[in-house]
Amino acid sequence: MATRNTFVLPDVLAPGLRVVFCGTAPGTRSAREGAYYAHPGNHFWRTLCAVGLTPRLLAPSEFREVLQFGIGLTDVAKHHFGSDAELPRTAFDAAGLRHKLARFRPRIVAFTSKNAARAGLALVASKQISCGESDATLAGSRVFVLPSPSGQARGFWDLAPWRELAKVLAESCRSA
Repeated sequence: MATRNTFVLPDVLAPGLRVVFCGTAPGTRSAREGAYYAHPGNHFWRTLCAVGLTPRLLAPSEFREVLQFGIGLTDVAKHHFGSDAELPRTAFDAAGLRHKLARFRPRIVAFTSKNAARAGLALVASKQISCGESDATLAGSRVFVLPSPSGQARGFWDLAPWRELAKVLAESCRSA
């Protein structure tokens, strides 16, 4: 785990995105490579393609390309990296996340783990969170909680909530 005065990874945000994926913090491999979800065991990029959110499999180094598909990327902890267990509680900036989401106003914020949702929604650790669409909103955006795509969370992996998100996004595009 390390602390920096600058962001470990830059936000990939623009006004009016369909969805912004929000993790806790970049993993060590992502920080070293300067790319979101860079570890080869991470399911993130394969999942985006598999559920139809991107028309092709993107490499982690192409992370800025997600904007053309109406997708954004950020983390709750912008100045730290490492596994969730290595991050200090002070690493998480729920207020900063809320502020940037209010500025960019995506339709949906999709947390890429229950830990990210707890941190981003400023919930107590004991609060039960389920994967899927939440009844919470964040800065006017709908909220989804997704199973972590990290290889470290392989035992909890489930593609169904990711498919549910893709279905909701497809339906909202047809009705827009």
